[in-house]
Amino acid sequence: MNRTFHAWTRRALGMAALTALSLTAVGAHAQSWPARPVKLIVPAGAGAAPDVIARLLAERLSQAWGQGVVVDNRPGAGGIPGMSALARSANDGYTIGFVPAAMGTITPLVYKNPQFNPDTELTSAATIGISPLVMVANAASGINTLQDLARFAKANPGKANFAAPQPNSLPHLAGEMLNKAGSMGMTTVPYPAPPAALVGLMSGDVVMTTDGIPGLIGQIKAGKLKALAVTSTQRLPGLDIPTVAETYPGYEAIGWFQIILPAGTPAAVIDKVNADVNRIIMSPEMSARLNDMGVYPRADTPAAAREFFASQQRAMKKLVADLGIQPQ
Repeated sequence: MNRTFHAWTRRALGMAALTALSLTAVGAHAQSWPARPVKLIVPAGAGAAPDVIARLLAERLSQAWGQGVVVDNRPGAGGIPGMSALARSANDGYTIGFVPAAMGTITPLVYKNPQFNPDTELTSAATIGISPLVMVANAASGINTLQDLARFAKANPGKANFAAPQPNSLPHLAGEMLNKAGSMGMTTVPYPAPPAALVGLMSGDVVMTTDGIPGLIGQIKAGKLKALAVTSTQRLPGLDIPTVAETYPGYEAIGWFQIILPAGTPAAVIDKVNADVNRIIMSPEMSARLNDMGVYPRADTPAAAREFFASQQRAMKKLVADLGIQPQ
């Protein structure tokens, strides 16, 4: 009995020693991280809104970490090249991702082979902010409200078109949601990118389009576009624009940006990324820059960031199902 007890004790002590060594190694890794440059994958092209924000963040993270943060643009195919590269990266903290809403939660639903699984291969570390969309009409059209749009669409069946900047993008799905909520019967016209959709709107080929605030606010302020509504549940600071929900209760379709890492990245590294990102985005200078671009900072814990991502997944799954969209 004694020998058995002592053998068990030795094994228990050995396991405790191994656990302590493992925890020490993780702690040492976190304290020394980053010891070399960090790659920031952006699943969007250079100059796009996600890229602009990512580069602002990368510059400040480089200063905070004393290491270069190198932006790696991987656009195309709903973000699949960038998201799949992030999912396949080593989980040592030296590859992180700047992920827009659509790439994280819509792409896995609308592509038959998205080549990444956000549930098993990725984990949220921090939320940069919320970025509502805005629905606009050509200011010369005489359409000034969502009610005007609904009346025009119902009075002109087959002639009321709305521009979908990039099929199955968040702006596209947001427009489809409005079309369905108002029973407007508008025809969807796909465009390859938001600038092309804007050209279609200004030329009169379509009566409405939806996009992020940064891409449209200049034309709104110049009086060339009429802002009909924002897609958040509340009106936005500094913008006297009604929400879609004021006309169609329950409506919400928001963009957002998160820092996402490969699953299995040490918790201590995730915590450091979270703390540094939160400090940067909530600084007065960076917060003002983000607000100017229609992005409203949101300082989440890693757990809150993961829950926010999951809640957005649920919302997008319901939306895709309600619209009857089939994976392509």
